[in-house]
Amino acid sequence: MPARKPEHWSHRSPTAVALLPVAALFWLLASIRRGLYRLGWIRSVRLPVPVVVVGNIAVGGSGKTPVVQWLVESLRAAGYRPGVVSRGYGGSISGVALVGPDADPVSHGDEPVLLARACACPVAIGIDRPAAAHLLLHANPECDVLISDDGLQHYRLQRDIELIVLDPATLGNGWLLPAGPLREGLSRLAGCDLVISHGEDATGPAWLAAAVPIRKMRLVGNEIHRLGDPAVRRPLSDLSGQRVHAIAGIGRPERFFAQLAASAVEVVPHPFPDHHHFTRADLDFGDDAPSIMTAKDAVKCEAFALADAWVLPVRAVIEPGAIERILEKLKHGREAA
Repeated sequence: MPARKPEHWSHRSPTAVALLPVAALFWLLASIRRGLYRLGWIRSVRLPVPVVVVGNIAVGGSGKTPVVQWLVESLRAAGYRPGVVSRGYGGSISGVALVGPDADPVSHGDEPVLLARACACPVAIGIDRPAAAHLLLHANPECDVLISDDGLQHYRLQRDIELIVLDPATLGNGWLLPAGPLREGLSRLAGCDLVISHGEDATGPAWLAAAVPIRKMRLVGNEIHRLGDPAVRRPLSDLSGQRVHAIAGIGRPERFFAQLAASAVEVVPHPFPDHHHFTRADLDFGDDAPSIMTAKDAVKCEAFALADAWVLPVRAVIEPGAIERILEKLKHGREAA
């Protein structure tokens, strides 16, 4: 079963109130740390190519990985040669490493392997983001822009553009850790270059639109492919009315289940913790009903001989003006340099 988020994160309960002094200390230390980087008292690293950070301010899945894929494809279409740097969360490698499409997600992390496959671009991982970036650029000198996946709070790597993916459903009571789910306060949104708001009706705080451009995003997926054989494809609608085991080890599995239910699939939900390391026993449901899983989980389940197992990839559909904002900032940054 997935790890449950603390109940007090969802509302301003007595437990959350009791934790406010700790949250205040967390805010103070985070503010001091960020200020020291700004003043140059803690060394940060400037790369020879522009860096676009994609991150969020809350714990939990907000849809960053599809946004990174969208950004890679959009930059490539505009003539750039992007690469991706990621922490490699969930993997076992302690240093830095390049990630190819055939890399092991157990050692390299599920999201980096997924990005290497879906984006067909250079990917590197490492807790030391600058070291991972230098490794990537050394191996791929043609790269002229880097995307830092989930790198908003990693201030050691200097950035030219900050893109925050905001899912209002993850903001909870709006308080900082541990009283609430926020890594940084809502005011942090005003300091970025673009906010991607997840959900057609999601806009974020009322004051935000006056402070920073906001573009809405939705995730779309209408076609499934066989696990381990992407060439075998069929419409998701083929499974309408059928009982299906839905497998999701992501930040918000309920979103995946709702997407399947919206296609008239009879969903039997199987939520797992984010970045879960699957075993064959995890997927033994005791019947012959087909299974559908997320693309992120599929990279970890291909080794299992699963009968009638399918993958639902999704892509980010973002309002017009988002990539134009990024390209404008990149152009002005080049001219200034």
